[in-house]
Amino acid sequence: MEEKDLNVLRTAIQRFLPITDEEWELLTPDIRYRSLERGEKWIDEGQREQDFGIVLEGNMRHYYTRDGEEKTTYFYFEHHFISSYFSAITAKPSRLTIEALTDCRLLAFSYKHLQSLYDQSPKWERFGRLVAEYIAMGLEERMAGLLMLSPEERYLELLEGNKQKIVERIPQHYIANYLGVTPVSLSRIRSRVQKK
Repeated sequence: MEEKDLNVLRTAIQRFLPITDEEWELLTPDIRYRSLERGEKWIDEGQREQDFGIVLEGNMRHYYTRDGEEKTTYFYFEHHFISSYFSAITAKPSRLTIEALTDCRLLAFSYKHLQSLYDQSPKWERFGRLVAEYIAMGLEERMAGLLMLSPEERYLELLEGNKQKIVERIPQHYIANYLGVTPVSLSRIRSRVQKK
């Protein structure tokens, strides 16, 4: 395992809280590489999530399917944690699918191992709580955007916020799906925004 890749994971963890070398070494025996080709799934709806990971390279999307129609709700890029977290916590089948939009390289470790660390170290237990809080904040922000903002306002948020990578790296039809509009409607929104 390359040191630079391990450093990506450790740095991401330390965005939540500092960990000592001893605490870090509790996790490292379970870390492994995962690679996905474009179109391959990290997890498919109906499977049970086993892993927690971080994207080293590539773009991924997170979507739900209803009546055969996909509803994109999130995108992952380098240094993003990735998991069907609800499935991992509850041991129930995942309701979502996470798909590679490009070839991807990731580091993964089992959620079961992470849970065992909660009992071994208060720091790891705190990390688990902070990750859960981070996910909850993201879900609330996404839900509020869908309920309170128009599609054009949601598009402007992508342009002005910390989600610029979505506009730069994600195909337009997935962006339209994420915003809850058709590709034609997104084209009209982009045209109006450019004229302002």
